[in-house]
Amino acid sequence: MQNAQVTADGARIRWVELPGGPGSSRTQVFLHGLGASSGPYFTASAVHPLLAGHRSLLMDMLGFGISDRPTEFGYTLEEHADAIAAALRAADAGATDVVAHSMGGAVAIVLAARHPDLVARLVLVDANLDPVTPAPPRPGTSGIAAYTEEEFLAGGWKDIRDRVGPHWWATMRLGGREALHRSAMNLARGTTPTMRELLLELRIPRTYLRPEADGPLPGGDALVRSGVRVVAVPECGHNIMLDNPEAFAKETARGLELA
Repeated sequence: MQNAQVTADGARIRWVELPGGPGSSRTQVFLHGLGASSGPYFTASAVHPLLAGHRSLLMDMLGFGISDRPTEFGYTLEEHADAIAAALRAADAGATDVVAHSMGGAVAIVLAARHPDLVARLVLVDANLDPVTPAPPRPGTSGIAAYTEEEFLAGGWKDIRDRVGPHWWATMRLGGREALHRSAMNLARGTTPTMRELLLELRIPRTYLRPEADGPLPGGDALVRSGVRVVAVPECGHNIMLDNPEAFAKETARGLELA
């Protein structure tokens, strides 16, 4: 486990680091989604034969997993991206290949836009591209964002716990409650320009993986025209890397120009 101070107040991001093989100069960074942690969601992918052999950082965003949970942090997508950037610079990572799921994908887009020297290639895993409307009683971003912070801290988090089920709660319970609510609120709000608009303007190799069962990606044609490789992955839900690990590794390797 490695760590780096990423705020002036001393908050630290932590990550599990897997060393690269002989002759490899590439660094892969794996970023989790809302209420998750990169180790449980990405370890199997990082050591898959198609993706192994390169330095891999399974990084937990501030507020989640093994990283600190500062209550004074705003948890906007921009602040998340800047904190990740500080950790990557402390790790002397250089231009990295970023593989990012869900909210982590939104943060990765902002990271690439704000810190272009740190992102060489981008693989987005069913990532948030647009603002969403808070909608109780859903368990994810829109459901959490339907509470005020006061309501969430006073007990709304228990409703979310009961809705998300034991698998998601296993990592969600590790996050700070302020971090969870503020991250959901800011993810629902999105960025200006939107994450989708930022993605369209990036000039690096970009891949977007999504579940085939969800049907066509809204706005997918515009993404393809801008050079984004959009891939519908079969036999999976939102957690593509867990539901269909072989297809995930194959398409991620192609996106990272490893296969």
